[in-house]
Amino acid sequence: MASLKSLAKDTAIYGLSSIIGRFLNYLLVPIHTSAMSAQSGGYGVVTNVYAWVALVLVILTCGMETGFFRFANNGKDEPMRVYSTSLLFVSMGASVFLLLGLLFLAPIAGWMGYAEHPWYVGMMMIVVTMDAIQAIPFAFLRYQKKAIRFASLKLLFIFLSITLNLIYYKGLKGSDAGAAFAINLICTSLIMVCLLPQFTGFNYVFDKEMFRRMFRYCLPLLVLGIAGILNQVADKIIFPKVYPDEAEGIVQLGIYGAAVKIAMIMAMLTQAFRYAYEPFVFGKSQDKDNKEVYAEAMKFFIIFTLLAYLAVMFYLDILRYIIGRDYWSGLDVVPIVMMAEIFMGIYFNLSFWYKLIDETKWGAYFSLIGCVVLVGINVLFIPRFSYHACAWAGFAGYGTAMLLSYFMGQKKFPIKYPLRSIAGYVLLAAILYIVGVYTPINNLILRLVFRTLLLLIFVAYLVRKDLPLKSIPIINRFIK
Repeated sequence: MASLKSLAKDTAIYGLSSIIGRFLNYLLVPIHTSAMSAQSGGYGVVTNVYAWVALVLVILTCGMETGFFRFANNGKDEPMRVYSTSLLFVSMGASVFLLLGLLFLAPIAGWMGYAEHPWYVGMMMIVVTMDAIQAIPFAFLRYQKKAIRFASLKLLFIFLSITLNLIYYKGLKGSDAGAAFAINLICTSLIMVCLLPQFTGFNYVFDKEMFRRMFRYCLPLLVLGIAGILNQVADKIIFPKVYPDEAEGIVQLGIYGAAVKIAMIMAMLTQAFRYAYEPFVFGKSQDKDNKEVYAEAMKFFIIFTLLAYLAVMFYLDILRYIIGRDYWSGLDVVPIVMMAEIFMGIYFNLSFWYKLIDETKWGAYFSLIGCVVLVGINVLFIPRFSYHACAWAGFAGYGTAMLLSYFMGQKKFPIKYPLRSIAGYVLLAAILYIVGVYTPINNLILRLVFRTLLLLIFVAYLVRKDLPLKSIPIINRFIK
């Protein structure tokens, strides 16, 4: 019981810190989009560079975070030896990347389209190098169950980042995209200093035999990680390269990147569900009724995301103020990107079948196929349809991975999902969306009231069919 309480406490700390952190980090969107006009292309630069950073970070860490946990807890290898080997490998690899990157900074920056601002790229090379190295000490903090220190450092970075961004972009009225990278460099450097205790107090040893075993274990995770991150950032990397006018491409990418941030509300809302769902699934893996529970959990996940989808779309007239007014032209991609996010969430939940039967190779296959679909659509259609192609590419890529995982899962680990019940909610949500969005009501207040009533219809259907009020904790105390 004590171990369960400890797990629950740590999960709450990690989960809340991540959700709060993502929400606070979200505040950078209105700061940046209000300071950098769409036509300046500044936010397009930020969007493009951070997409590259996300991809490079996955490559530099090589799945060693997961590898560290696996080998530190296998009961055979000495944990500090695992930590030392992991840290040395990632640090050496990241350092070589940084050395070569700075040595060839000018041609790399020119190829990326930043010949006039090579230190935009240089600063983020330093940042991603430190991020990769920090990944192992942060994993070590989790291994040591130092959840509060872990969360505190993560939140410190975000609070400092927001503060410095506010000072520069609001207080000093700056508009240079490079300041965002410089601030990131300052904050990341501070966290590196705070992590110094995790770099000292032990003997550094690189165990070659252990490393070979770890690398064999981590290599499939690296492939899966690259495919997964490409599904998220490939469109933002590809866009300026395939758009007919590269300079205008950066402008259009900024508009798309800002609009997508509103759709990311879905990711924040579903994150809470995912933090609870993952330990729940593995905890139920030995129960006799586990498949029935997974089926019900999937249904409620879809219901939850449909409700979030309707809420965002119905209140988009208010939510659009998150981004600068001159970025509003990209808001028509929000419903498409949000559907892609729903597909990704369903795919995440479906992924547990191959994790539970230890056939994670299927995850790599599905992600790679989805990635090929996504990249192909982007390359073929961005020149003609601009960022709308990006939105539909994500929809198609995640949809493909989701369907492949579902049909293969029904063969390998069959689960009888309540498809008819789920279809009822999907149909209701589609009808309410069409009625709410396409009913012409010019008055903003009346439009919001009308859409709120439609949202309440969905909630009422849920309460009547699957979630009676007496089954909800706290509320049931007031119902006899």
